[in-house]
Amino acid sequence: MSSVVLVERVGGVAIVTLNRPDKLNALNQELLAALYGTWSDLDHDPTVLCAVLTGAGKAFAAGADIAAMSTMGTSEAKIFSDLGHTVLARMESAHFPILGAVNGFALGGGCEVALACDFLYASEAAKFGQPEVNLGVIPGFGGTQRLARRVGIARARELCMTGDMITADRALTMGLVNAVFPAGELLTQARSVAEKIASKGPLAIAQCKRVMQRGADVPLPVANELEAQGFSWLFGTTDQKEGMAAFLEKRPASFKGR
Repeated sequence: MSSVVLVERVGGVAIVTLNRPDKLNALNQELLAALYGTWSDLDHDPTVLCAVLTGAGKAFAAGADIAAMSTMGTSEAKIFSDLGHTVLARMESAHFPILGAVNGFALGGGCEVALACDFLYASEAAKFGQPEVNLGVIPGFGGTQRLARRVGIARARELCMTGDMITADRALTMGLVNAVFPAGELLTQARSVAEKIASKGPLAIAQCKRVMQRGADVPLPVANELEAQGFSWLFGTTDQKEGMAAFLEKRPASFKGR
């Protein structure tokens, strides 16, 4: 693992920390490549059942590295954008949920990374925004698309076209984040939810993520068929037998992920 991305394991939960605090965790090629490697490694580990993504210092990620971008031409910019899209797609395809714990600035590329998380919690100090138009460009890591899917097209247009920065409370009202906590409680709260998810049937959690992800952009009948396939597939697993037996026997289930 690279020093710009730190990983701590607590049972089935992985705590992943963006670690360029002196640069407000700005996303350069090194950090993005390290983040891709981190998610790939964790996705190949069946003992990882949930992850929390946060940032070191006072930012989640203040954006893409503008100093690095300022000298790019069109071909370099396309390569950089493709890298960002690849990393965020890797997050969405992981077999485990990723909870974002947004502790400070999540702007530009940082907001886009947050949007690739399954859902978000924020500290009272968090700030969100897609300010790229202030620099004469647009979001390049999926912000114009994931933001609209999260908060609706009108609000996404407003944020992307004004470049405005919003508070955690405003993000909560919009539905961008699920809850807002005092800064000192954020990671504890996020870890608590991650541990709860990790205690459930891991195959069921993976199917839930997969079906909801793939069903989001297809017609409802197609999405419902994806659900029916995932639901029925789980009836061929040991975890389903254990989960239902435990319920009937009034005892905690012991899931094995098979």
